[in-house]
Amino acid sequence: MSPSQAGSAALPFAAVDLGASNGRVMLGSVTDGHLTLHEAHRFPNRPVRVNGTLYWDILALHRGVLDGLREAGRAAGGLAGVGIDSWAVDYGLLDASGALLGNPVHYRDERTRGAERRVHEVLSPAELYEATGLQHLPFNTVYQLVAAQGSPQLAAARRLLLIPDLIAYWLTGREGTELTNASTTQLIDPRTRDWSPVVAERLGIDLGLFAPLRRPGDPAGELLPQVLAETGLPGPVPVTAVGSHDTASAVAGIPAQGERFAYIATGTWSLAGMELDAPVFGEDSRRANFTNELGVDGTVRYLRNIMGLWLLQECVREWAAADGPRDLAPLLADAARAEPLRSVVDAEDPEFLAPGGMPERIARACRATGQPVPRDPAETVRCVLDSLALAHRAAVRDAQRLSGREADTVHIVGGGARNELLCQLTADACGLPVVAGPAEAAALGNVLVQARAAGAVRGGLAELRALLRARLPLRRHEPAGDQAAWERAAARIGRGGKD
Repeated sequence: MSPSQAGSAALPFAAVDLGASNGRVMLGSVTDGHLTLHEAHRFPNRPVRVNGTLYWDILALHRGVLDGLREAGRAAGGLAGVGIDSWAVDYGLLDASGALLGNPVHYRDERTRGAERRVHEVLSPAELYEATGLQHLPFNTVYQLVAAQGSPQLAAARRLLLIPDLIAYWLTGREGTELTNASTTQLIDPRTRDWSPVVAERLGIDLGLFAPLRRPGDPAGELLPQVLAETGLPGPVPVTAVGSHDTASAVAGIPAQGERFAYIATGTWSLAGMELDAPVFGEDSRRANFTNELGVDGTVRYLRNIMGLWLLQECVREWAAADGPRDLAPLLADAARAEPLRSVVDAEDPEFLAPGGMPERIARACRATGQPVPRDPAETVRCVLDSLALAHRAAVRDAQRLSGREADTVHIVGGGARNELLCQLTADACGLPVVAGPAEAAALGNVLVQARAAGAVRGGLAELRALLRARLPLRRHEPAGDQAAWERAAARIGRGGKD
């Protein structure tokens, strides 16, 4: 522990947690084995479409981070440290002077159309999976970079920084590439936990664009003098690399006991799978579209990306645009009374990736599979939640089958942990008890990695998770209902027999 950390042992850590719809700065403390967390500041994350391209408003996000650090420091009298996590795959490009070359493009933008074909002409999907173990997603960084080849921006770029690393660079002036997030680029070999020269060379991607790799717990610099002045914080304030992919921090923040658990990190996406000691390769794993992303303390997040609460968020946004704001609680209550499993859709279908027109796209998918079309918002919400539960069921069962490890509990963390109907439906579909909470798992994992690096807590993931179990109110949902009904529903969308 450095003198500055020792002198500020009573001060809290700031977890900067950037999500697809909002950002938060959370204050967390670990004192005498007691863990506390509360929100200091929240700000919106509103993408912007310009001339047909969808961008992240990265400067607005940075402004929100600075405002949040100011509020956090004002509330606590200072900070023991800062850690940053965010969504994956997207990046900013810097020129030789360190200036940003335009706003980062949003992963939901359509610029990667055609890039998959170009990549697979050079590296087949099987070869790409054997090299990186990563799930095929059309917006993975490797496809974004191939799509950008020949562009003036990429030609002028000296450095590529993933989103949390870009924010950290602006706060500290230090460049780095945190490993858990780098593992989502499809340029990392999870066996070596280093870059894959095979993929980079075959696709003409310059690995020199990336800053040196950091691991969770590594120092990432200190807040710059101008940042201290802007936020009113007394310095020095260290910045620590955490699991900067928010799912890596969220999995570290799961209050699990032992190894026999599956997890679903819910929010805009549902990331469902298991925590393993080593990656899983092979054609069965590739065909099941499972990914081997890297986690805290040398773990592997063996999981599948599912469209998640994006489906519900987009429906609510569409209804609000037409009829005014909608309160989610009455919609969920009506959905709980709606006929179960009347209609389901494939929550992993790329048809649902883009924004706009979600209720009609869900209706169209129901028609295409010969199912009743939802007649009102309640039935649409029930269709979404039943469909997500089905997708969770398939992913949890596939993860056990492919990894050879059994689960006796499913942990749901993130925003979906607050959705009691979704949690119960997931328990029913999986035939396993679901432990719901914490909703703020990413921020908690972020804080715990910082606290351990500062010497405020010791031990591995088991010890960190014991702290969470001692502190957190958790809800347990026991499975109920007819498993055969879920099997029949899965068969309607072509997902029967995958267990």
